Amino acid sequence: MPEPHPPPAARTLTRRDIVRAAAGVAASGLSAWEGPAMNASAGLRRPNIVLIVADDLGFGDVGCYGASLIPTPNVDRLASRGLRFVNAHAAAAMCTPSRFAMLTGMYPWRKKGTGILPGDAALIIEPGSATLPSVLKRAGYRTGVVGKWHLGLGGPGGPDWNGEIKPGPLEVGFDYCFLMPATCDRVPCVYVENRRVAGLDPADPIRVSYTDPIGDEPTGKARPDLLKVRPSHGHDQTIINGISRIGYMSGGKAARWVDEDMADTFTRKGVAFIEQHAGEPFFLYFATHDPHVPRVPHPRFRGKSGCGVRGDAIVQFDWCVGELTAALEHKGLIEDTIVIVTSDNGPVVDDGYDDGAVRDRNGHRPAGPLRGGKYSIFEGGTRVPFIVSRPGAVRTGETDALLCLMDLPASFAALAGVKLDAGECPDSLNVLPALLGQTKQARGELVEQAGSLAILQGARKAIEPSSGAAYAPLTDTELGNAPEPQLYDLDDDIGERRNLAQEHHEEVQTMLRRLAAIRSRPPKQSE
Repeated sequence: MPEPHPPPAARTLTRRDIVRAAAGVAASGLSAWEGPAMNASAGLRRPNIVLIVADDLGFGDVGCYGASLIPTPNVDRLASRGLRFVNAHAAAAMCTPSRFAMLTGMYPWRKKGTGILPGDAALIIEPGSATLPSVLKRAGYRTGVVGKWHLGLGGPGGPDWNGEIKPGPLEVGFDYCFLMPATCDRVPCVYVENRRVAGLDPADPIRVSYTDPIGDEPTGKARPDLLKVRPSHGHDQTIINGISRIGYMSGGKAARWVDEDMADTFTRKGVAFIEQHAGEPFFLYFATHDPHVPRVPHPRFRGKSGCGVRGDAIVQFDWCVGELTAALEHKGLIEDTIVIVTSDNGPVVDDGYDDGAVRDRNGHRPAGPLRGGKYSIFEGGTRVPFIVSRPGAVRTGETDALLCLMDLPASFAALAGVKLDAGECPDSLNVLPALLGQTKQARGELVEQAGSLAILQGARKAIEPSSGAAYAPLTDTELGNAPEPQLYDLDDDIGERRNLAQEHHEEVQTMLRRLAAIRSRPPKQSE
């Protein structure tokens, strides 16, 4: 696979640039509405959108990005009939801030409390604010989220697991939700459907604590003999389904999930949403748990990859993609639907469970040619797979256009003909022409977030000095922190091995001053 190269532009698109690019797309005859789904102003429906977001899937984890040991035929098929981006990024190298940015169109470092959340956190998105789903609702879309949430639930003090859980996804633009509240390694290990815990027996109320033990449930620390997957670090509190988790939980036994069935459960709900809304424009945000820990794929996927349980979890993810696209094809919607496959951040191999993933990698490189991974300010932390497919309306091939998941709200607002008001989705840029494959000019710059910040301008990347650790002490991820500035030329050094800061002192200082300006100014003024 050729090394990915960022575009030559070294400036952020202005609104005038965006208008001109959109006009160019229209003039080319390949508009957002081309094909069976045409402009709503002409009385015809808008295209559906299915956004599939994996959890910790790396840049090198699927076949179309260079993986040779893990079969991913469904993802690869989408890539073969769509557009594969090699310079697409999550806004952050961790899940909560990445997902916050993707839904709100705001850099997560602008808002306190957007770090990795415990499972009992309150909702961190302001109810009623402009979000990716709420913007599409203005255009008449039915909106649903299925899978991982991890953006908090409930008001101050967190959710009432035994009553009505609000505010939540329904208060920030979704019509329907079926979700895992946080992550599969955190309690409570139950599903929430709309505003209630699914299948909860009122006679067995749920209690959750992230500070002190509650109830008499065994823990992984006290009873390792009860475990089918043992922790490698942390993850030794309440045991659910033979796996010890982060946090303490009691009650809710009838509502608890079975890890091996989670992919099937989410996929069934996603397919049902597609089938229910086949006759109207819809947006489905499908957020899988794979290949996040604990990795306990269904038995039918075990041993199906060439690199252990993490690879098997990726095969399971690929199956989910195949089931959703098959549902679209069955309903005759594949040409009416934009399908995106991506990830919330880069990969991690040992993230808390001794599941053999490190031992069984068999030479597989989850981040491909990139340095770092989840939690890292190096490219492996935020550069992710990103595939856009819509036969007849999205060009096929590969592009090095720079974009961020944070740009989806503004881009889909343009797609749907919705005008964003001042202050709405403030850091999101309309990169719709790049999404359609009509131009490689998208973003000119991007701020990347891990423990520190970096600024990417064209092929040049500057990382601010940081006093943080060089490696994550538990996951062995190279974090990219250093006490001195770093400057890399990603055209020539995609692996970020040659720090050019000393020989290009003025350039790196100029870039870091630009980073400081973006950080200090209100959104949109930094453009």
